[in-house]
Amino acid sequence: MTSPAGPGSDIADPGLAAVGQPRIEWAGHSMPVLGLIGRDLAAAQPFSDLAVAACLHLTPETACLVNLIRAGGGRVQLAASNPLSTQDDIAAALAALPGVSVSARAGVDRGGYYQHLHRALDCGPDLVLDDGGDLVNTLHEERPELLAGVRGGCEATASGAARLRRMAAAGTLAFPMVAADQSVVRRMYDNRYGTGQSVLDGIMRATNTLLAGQTVAVAGFGPAGSGIAERARGLGARVVVTETDPVRALDASLQGFTVAPMREAAAAADVLITATGSRDVIAAGHLALLRDGAILANAGHFDVEIDVRALAAAAIKITPQVRPHADEYLLADGRRLILLAEGRVVNLVAAEGNPAAVMDLSFAVQVLALARLAGREPGGEGALAPVPADIDTAVARLALAARGVDLDELTAAQQEYLDSWREGS
Repeated sequence: MTSPAGPGSDIADPGLAAVGQPRIEWAGHSMPVLGLIGRDLAAAQPFSDLAVAACLHLTPETACLVNLIRAGGGRVQLAASNPLSTQDDIAAALAALPGVSVSARAGVDRGGYYQHLHRALDCGPDLVLDDGGDLVNTLHEERPELLAGVRGGCEATASGAARLRRMAAAGTLAFPMVAADQSVVRRMYDNRYGTGQSVLDGIMRATNTLLAGQTVAVAGFGPAGSGIAERARGLGARVVVTETDPVRALDASLQGFTVAPMREAAAAADVLITATGSRDVIAAGHLALLRDGAILANAGHFDVEIDVRALAAAAIKITPQVRPHADEYLLADGRRLILLAEGRVVNLVAAEGNPAAVMDLSFAVQVLALARLAGREPGGEGALAPVPADIDTAVARLALAARGVDLDELTAAQQEYLDSWREGS
């Protein structure tokens, strides 16, 4: 029998819990690192009697993270970081658990989205988990009475970390935050391999297009963009990279990608993918350059990388959902442009996000960082810090162990040599 939704929950249908629970269990089978960490957290209880406010994508993998916090003694009040990525059956399954309240519905409007953030904060959080910075921003701007009780938190994305960095520089960040995106393990595994695969998965599900022989433009050659470019090339596409950072542009060029300004890439591309964390990457001026049938997809966090308003203004007809998560914009000159996922993050809207095996490591980094922050006194100086190196190392070792991979160990002589400055040739 399905338990009733937790107190304070606002979900679409509690009856969907029976559908969501098996999907959570399926994801858990591909997340062995969280399983190993969970045993330690259950014994240590670092989150005992602590309230965690979280703004995350409502997916089966996120549910496994929430269960880990519960195992460590914590209570979780959860909102969705993207209404279009919310899976109502997962929200229902989580809301049925003791110690969990969920405020998330698929497709909720902007007002409902922020109402859900406030409901998550109603717990008076000791710790926060954020994905994009909206929860922390709302906490500072609209719920300042709660700031003194917060020990710290963790931000998952580069976009959210950029916002927090500006807050810290302005002296307005009231408690310490850890930037999970700065984790070496997460950047390598989650962004390059996970996002690289799942973004193309979302595009192909939404369009059923063949990438081989097509020209794909990737805006941004950071950890995510480079992974997308690599995977697109592996599927037979010609890949053009656009960048504003000369070091990243040089890296792309040395890897054999064509590097060009967006005005040139837009004119040549069949598929355009933004992965920058900035805004107006595909702007009004680029729309006139696009080919008939060009596909526009965003792999960044917020729906501002593609100027969706300019696209709507230029269209004489908009046909929503020509395929699931694909909207067609007909322009006055007869060209058709296809916008995926309403300009929101395509891998979580049109597909299922990164595979569970990828999120296993990403969430392991976050929960270990959060457990360390749990030992702090409430309040304290606000700063944005990288993930401690020993957490990265611990997660990598657990991941290798789960895969049955052994490492060499330094001998005493090797360690002495590396530690000394006296020995040379």
